[in-house]
Amino acid sequence: MEAPDFWDDPQRSQEMMKELKSLKDDREIYDALISEKEDMETLIEIGYEENDPSVIEEIQEMMDTFKTNFENIRIKTLLSGEYDSYNAILKLNAGAGGTEACDWAGMLYRMYTRWAEKKGFSIDVLDYLDGEEAGIKSVTFQVNGENAYGYLKSEKGVHRLVRISPFNAAGKRQTSFVSLDVMPDIEDDIDIEIKDEDLRIDTYRSSGAGGQHINKTSSAIRITHLPTGIVVQCQNERSQHMNKDKAMQMLKAKLYLLEQQKQEEKLSGIRGEVTDIGWGNQIRSYVMQPYTMVKDHRTNEERGTVDAVLDGDIDPFINAYLKWTALNKKSLNQQV
Repeated sequence: MEAPDFWDDPQRSQEMMKELKSLKDDREIYDALISEKEDMETLIEIGYEENDPSVIEEIQEMMDTFKTNFENIRIKTLLSGEYDSYNAILKLNAGAGGTEACDWAGMLYRMYTRWAEKKGFSIDVLDYLDGEEAGIKSVTFQVNGENAYGYLKSEKGVHRLVRISPFNAAGKRQTSFVSLDVMPDIEDDIDIEIKDEDLRIDTYRSSGAGGQHINKTSSAIRITHLPTGIVVQCQNERSQHMNKDKAMQMLKAKLYLLEQQKQEEKLSGIRGEVTDIGWGNQIRSYVMQPYTMVKDHRTNEERGTVDAVLDGDIDPFINAYLKWTALNKKSLNQQV
């Protein structure tokens, strides 16, 4: 019997090439770490031999770089979930806070796009609804890149902002909330039975900031799954048919994850539990006044550099979450 020729399957060969590149990149990082370690050891020996304290600062800089690179590759080993290697689909919804919340949704959208740019990932906007006065009322976008879902699954939940609102004439502090839903972009045909009578399909006119992201035609699709209340939308594709196909793909993925939650008897499964967008449900707080701090309420990870975080520096929170979930999973397995 002849061995199967994977190269005859374009999708499979593409996946294999992607995996091969990932392994090659990991090997290059490993070789670089070995080289950095040897360089530091050599410099330390020189410093001792020549009694030269001036090398301490250079060694510290090399150590900081080494720690960062080592941490990045160590975190990557935690991305072993079934869908971690997939692209991610994110949906931001402005909650309590009115115009301020819409502005906050716009700030978060920028934060994730900046993070994606730094990772070398690309962004596809699938659905976009402007706020009435400013910002974004809701946006659905896809982040394309290696392990995008593995990283971004940590961001699912309610994000809380505290600041002196530019939309408040009295100059008082205001609290706003935005929810973020994250799911993997499962391209394979999922075996989920969906009855036609369980669906409400609406068409509407595409909209977006200056037409920058989407074409403004009556081709946008909104699908509501009546038994679960799940709503998916897509308006970025070139035709109504393509928008419907993408929306159905998203719906099947959500229903599949929901079924997995039921089977695992956990409300904190892949998608996580759905909560109100308001007080008491936030996973992370971003405080800009009277002090500056970003704190994740699950891992207790904190950063005082709010501006840097909002500019896409969220890796410390992502890494802390991945380590936190790995420890919890290990503890649970030990109890079982």
